[in-house]
Amino acid sequence: MAAAELAPYAALVPIALAGATVYGLTGFGSALVTIPLASHFVPLPFAIATFALIDFVNSLRVGLERPDQVVRGEFFRLAPGILAGVAIGVTVLVNLPRKAGMAALGVFVIAYAVYALAMGPGGRPVRAAWGYVAGLAGGVTGTLFGAGGPPYAVYLSHRGLSKDQFRATITMTILVSLVMRLVAFALIGLLWDARIWLAAAACIPAAMLGIALATRLFRRLSREAVARAVALLLLVSGFSLVIRASA
Repeated sequence: MAAAELAPYAALVPIALAGATVYGLTGFGSALVTIPLASHFVPLPFAIATFALIDFVNSLRVGLERPDQVVRGEFFRLAPGILAGVAIGVTVLVNLPRKAGMAALGVFVIAYAVYALAMGPGGRPVRAAWGYVAGLAGGVTGTLFGAGGPPYAVYLSHRGLSKDQFRATITMTILVSLVMRLVAFALIGLLWDARIWLAAAACIPAAMLGIALATRLFRRLSREAVARAVALLLLVSGFSLVIRASA
């Protein structure tokens, strides 16, 4: 491969570092940073498949630290919706034009960024039945855009969980969602591209460095400050994708 051909894949390495740092700080949301940025360099399906592999490794690294804190009732409410959402999302993904996918991703990221900036701390609890809806929404958006975490986070953040329960439950949910997504990608042939595996392998060391960096930063920054900074970054990324798709 010529240097010019390798350049887009090399750009994924610092993106993986940034995404893993966000994940280590917030417990979710890495794809909301990585997929919009990576979509500027590689096709959207390639970016989604590559970072699904990277996020799977990140989830294994972080997510199994406190399995005893997983709230099983919440997890089993989310799981059926995730399975249905992945099936719907993968059906749409193989037929979605690239520009339409990029514009839809941009709108999705902008909407979540605005929500994150406007949302105050706390909030009224929601009914358990919303877990099925959150699972479905996360399954669809995770498969289409690589960003299933926000629907899970919005739901779980209004279920009165402790900090440890929230982190453990959302991490386990995302891990299972990633497994379902990777199986679906394999079935449609998306993971049979060797370049995806090579790109993921090249990015994983940077991702591990990002998680290590996040562990150090976590002690110094408040969760609110990190969440607001990420939301502002997402807002810029979302608008850049919409502008590019309409150009």
